[in-house]
Amino acid sequence: MAVRKLNPTTPGQRHKIIGAFDSITASTPEKSLVGGFSKTGGRNNTGKMTMRYIGGGHKRKYRVIDFKRSKDTIPATVKTIEYDPNRSARIALLFYADGEKSYILAPNGLQVGQVVLSGENVAPEVGNSLPLQNIPLGTIVHNIELRPGQGAALVRSAGTFAQITSREDKYVIVKLPSGETRKILGTCRATVGTVGNGDHALERSGKAGRTRWLGRRPRVRGVAMNPVDHPMGGGEGRQSGGHPRSRKGLLAKGKKTRHPKKQTSQYIIERKKK
Repeated sequence: MAVRKLNPTTPGQRHKIIGAFDSITASTPEKSLVGGFSKTGGRNNTGKMTMRYIGGGHKRKYRVIDFKRSKDTIPATVKTIEYDPNRSARIALLFYADGEKSYILAPNGLQVGQVVLSGENVAPEVGNSLPLQNIPLGTIVHNIELRPGQGAALVRSAGTFAQITSREDKYVIVKLPSGETRKILGTCRATVGTVGNGDHALERSGKAGRTRWLGRRPRVRGVAMNPVDHPMGGGEGRQSGGHPRSRKGLLAKGKKTRHPKKQTSQYIIERKKK
């Protein structure tokens, strides 16, 4: 995987750095695993705008991703590596031996024709999914569950990975990409390897229009608003706006917003680095 820097034939091309598609082997998705994907424009069911700066964007189709990997001991062959407009990572199409098909996140190093497995006693190799308690210490993993059978919730973005550091009773200690170290139940599953498309972090849009294609509208700074619209708005000339805070007055940039009695705090050993 690499990135492409284009010739500066136009102002928009001058700073544009986009991902290369050399690892992608298919241009059209598997029809049985594609669903509709309607946009809300940030409005709720009554038409009221509840999320700002959302709207427009290119039409997309949703690819159904298998985050549970529950087909144990059935070998699956990687048929294609595909682009997914709904996420930063690439996806891989699996053909199971029993005829079923599914999409998974494509880990770094996964090749077309490779066979992957899931289950309790499979080898801890790239692309295989197994419980955390059966993965050797020091292994790099992604696609981690927080509750057994729920499906992967952590470490799904392009280029991310977590590391298994130790075990403690029925829990496994995992260091997450944010720097946070936490306990996760050993029966929760994870996939071995790093999420692919690690060069995604090097991409630069080059122009405002590419951001609009992604469905993001221009974001207005609080200090540029009037006092009626934002706590940091108003003032003669260019005022700083006071202490940074949200539109509803919640302090930002240093103010802790996590609830001190949150139940899952007992599983966090070390908080993420600031």
